[in-house]
Amino acid sequence: MEMIVKDKRILVTGGTGSMGKTFVRRVLTGELGTPKKVIVFSRDEAKQHEMRMDYLHRAVSTDEVIFNNFKNVLEFRIGDVRDFADVCSAVRDVDIVINAAALKQVPTCEYFPMQAISTNCLGAANIVRAIEENAYGVQSVVGISTDKACKPVNVMGMSKSLQERIFIAANVLNRDTRFICVRYGNVLASRGSVIPLFHDQIRNGGPLTITVPNMTRFLLSLDQAVDTVFTALKEAGAGETYVPNAPSATVENIAKALIGKRAVQTKVVGIRPGEKMHEIMISEEEAHHCVRRGDYYAILPMLPELAERTREKRGALSAEFSSADNVLDLKGTEALLRQHRLMIDDVNPAKLSELLR
Repeated sequence: MEMIVKDKRILVTGGTGSMGKTFVRRVLTGELGTPKKVIVFSRDEAKQHEMRMDYLHRAVSTDEVIFNNFKNVLEFRIGDVRDFADVCSAVRDVDIVINAAALKQVPTCEYFPMQAISTNCLGAANIVRAIEENAYGVQSVVGISTDKACKPVNVMGMSKSLQERIFIAANVLNRDTRFICVRYGNVLASRGSVIPLFHDQIRNGGPLTITVPNMTRFLLSLDQAVDTVFTALKEAGAGETYVPNAPSATVENIAKALIGKRAVQTKVVGIRPGEKMHEIMISEEEAHHCVRRGDYYAILPMLPELAERTREKRGALSAEFSSADNVLDLKGTEALLRQHRLMIDDVNPAKLSELLR
């Protein structure tokens, strides 16, 4: 395994979120080398305190160590990606930036579009501006995106699509920093996903609220999401977007798999504001600029200044990569959920609550 984070200083914006916490945990195991520093940057002091106590109590349980924040490998910073001064302070002296800060719930962004723009777009722009105006020696920036950014129909997807473009274009004027993106689908058991909701509804006797039975979604575990970031850090060229070749399932089959033989009813409540029936990970237009690399697709940048002189054959896909393609049947959905220990008997409420903090 390539030691890509050995002796690196890593900043994780939105580091107390589901993906951020999993990324930090994986990095601190040393599987990709021992980092010099991992900085969790977010605006929620309560989540930071819980995360700090969890990590530091594993080694020692004294107040002296708990509050020696800046002397530890794992460091916590309160701040907001919307605030340029906060971003400058956090980005200075780091080698790698993982931008996981986001407003990501579709209905919330529909009702508060300016808030989505401020975090998802202007936050990304602040990172680029901080590096550009201050000549910070950042080696790599990874923008965490979503399938909803592809052919977007909702505010969340539109703002994430713009975030991708902000980071990709940043390579043109910042040749010393590599800006790349990862794009993936619904993360199993992440905050805001349907799995924790269904678990809670089953424990309360139902009904399970299904939007539309044949709606499909890509399914990816938190560890697979982090694997995508690690792979992009190792392999991606400037301006490339990495996409995992993930399976998909219908909402109805996810519900049926979790219910099993329990006497729990389902209730169809209709599509929510801004939702798609099927998600798209790679559009038909992007398919022409796409190459296959192992278990991932890489979307090459379309800006001529960034076009890679790659010998890889482009057009790895002949059509868009949609969640409506190759949908798992009920048995396959059950197997996937069981593989990731997400069947309701596998997850106790306390453990799930801890994961989603």
